[in-house]
Amino acid sequence: MESFHDSLKKEEVNLVIYYDYDAARLTIFEYIESWYNRKIIYSRIGYLTPQQYEDSIKKTASHYRLCPCRAHK
Repeated sequence: MESFHDSLKKEEVNLVIYYDYDAARLTIFEYIESWYNRKIIYSRIGYLTPQQYEDSIKKTASHYRLCPCRAHK
């Protein structure tokens, strides 16, 4: 988590002047979603980007379905 905050500060926050809270929120969201989660790889998740890891989980999960008898317990 510390490396994320360090990257966020070095690559985004310290380089931009935000005019208001909403502008900061949108710009930081775009940085995370368009750059950080798509480009940075992590050893803890098999040297994948967070987006690749999430996609692999969704793909695996799509092969399974919830048994109707347990859906409402």
